[in-house]
Amino acid sequence: MLEGFTKHGLFDMNVKIDGDLNVDCHHSIEDCGIVLGQAIKEAIGDKKSIKRFGYFILPMDDALALVSIDLGGRPYLDFQCDFTVEKCGEMETAMVREFFYAVSYSAMMNIHVRMLSGVNAHHMIEAIFKAFAKALDQATQTDDRIEGVASTKGVI
Repeated sequence: MLEGFTKHGLFDMNVKIDGDLNVDCHHSIEDCGIVLGQAIKEAIGDKKSIKRFGYFILPMDDALALVSIDLGGRPYLDFQCDFTVEKCGEMETAMVREFFYAVSYSAMMNIHVRMLSGVNAHHMIEAIFKAFAKALDQATQTDDRIEGVASTKGVI
């Protein structure tokens, strides 16, 4: 899923995860989300001239995911996706929400995820990760028309 995120968001990323998978996948996935969020926060820096908002609706076979984000500095996750199975491969499907919760809070970003339709858990998860990548790519693009930061308060 991270490979799809990097490919479709046009992000460069190398990840090595050494976790306690002998216990379960929770800490490894949560920690990966925390580190990714910290990297996003560091990469966007002072947020000058970035578009700030991004959204994408992505079809993946039977799945249709909508992801909308705000890099405004307030963490929040609204995750509306009901998986019909407990696991997708070796990963618990509940960990998808936990991953994005960790990203949201460590990046200080607002993330909304909606699964508009879907049956196959793998397709649903893949659609979420790719839609997030495209939304983040959109939000981090710069626009020469934006003086300073995209906020009426002058701060984000």
